[in-house]
Amino acid sequence: MKLTIADVAKMAKVSKSTVSRIINGNFEQNTEETVKRVLKVIEELDYKPNALARSLKLTKTNIIGIILSNLQNPFWANVLEGVEDTCHHLGYNLMIFNSNDNAALEEEHFRSFESRQLDGMLVNPTLKNIELYQKFTSNGFPFVAINRKIYGMDVNTITVNNIEGAKLAVNHLIALGRKKVAIFLYPPDGVSPRIERLEGYKHALIENGIEIDPSLIQIINEKKGEVEAAVRELLTRSNPPDAIFSTNSLMTLEVLEGINKMKKKIPDDIALVGYDETVWSKYLNPSLTTVKQPAYEMGEIAARRLIQMIKSKKDGKIESEIVSLGPSLIIRDSCGATKSGSVHLAK
Repeated sequence: MKLTIADVAKMAKVSKSTVSRIINGNFEQNTEETVKRVLKVIEELDYKPNALARSLKLTKTNIIGIILSNLQNPFWANVLEGVEDTCHHLGYNLMIFNSNDNAALEEEHFRSFESRQLDGMLVNPTLKNIELYQKFTSNGFPFVAINRKIYGMDVNTITVNNIEGAKLAVNHLIALGRKKVAIFLYPPDGVSPRIERLEGYKHALIENGIEIDPSLIQIINEKKGEVEAAVRELLTRSNPPDAIFSTNSLMTLEVLEGINKMKKKIPDDIALVGYDETVWSKYLNPSLTTVKQPAYEMGEIAARRLIQMIKSKKDGKIESEIVSLGPSLIIRDSCGATKSGSVHLAK
């Protein structure tokens, strides 16, 4: 029996117009509880607007979606520029959503994309909706992961060689005579860039004959003030670190705040390397040495890959692959180097 919007409304105990609004991504006029209830019924009934029978969608809209984890991070502005330029060049429009690394919000965005009949999507995944990702990919919906790998799934992924990026940073510090390098990162929790940056940090220490000190591995929750507190604790030790490797640009700002409040001088008292080049890095005093990710290229390659998948749907599935781009080190004053420049890692 063919399901209708009336069936969904009846089971969810709402009006047909409410279901219609939620299907079209208009959540503002309803409570969070209502939205979740309707979306749950849609999933349970496997209801697809416009009777999408053989796949998630029948018509081509020339619109793709992108879900990002944190639009406050300047890294994503550069990724988006690459995506948007490519979409414009190839005749596609782009819808942008921000999950704030919230699994429930990410799921809502996925449902919205499905109901709007988008041609495909780019996702920096929260990694907390694995079954949902699997459902979309198994139904042949074009889907490309960016920045984060989805372990255990065969999905096209565009990322950066984070192990080598971390090694560039730590090797640079060691080459400048720093022996006690602390690393700051948010909880790994299956997030590949965090896992790999920690792995690269450890590799660099071992390759340089330096013993890994667990007390210098600072895993900090994403709560305001915790990074600064950790910096203050480290710098008041009897044998403090002589360098910090910060693995996130927003985290780096908090590291700087902690160092400044301790009235320590960079790089005289402590050296600092940040991950991600930003527009403000070179204007800090001293200017900040950073690991630069090819963010624009990541967005460009991801969008091209997705559009290639969309266009080839009739011809058969494109084999999935993980594309790992090469980072580079932008050398400035925050580590005490005698001259500025850059160190590149080949792609």
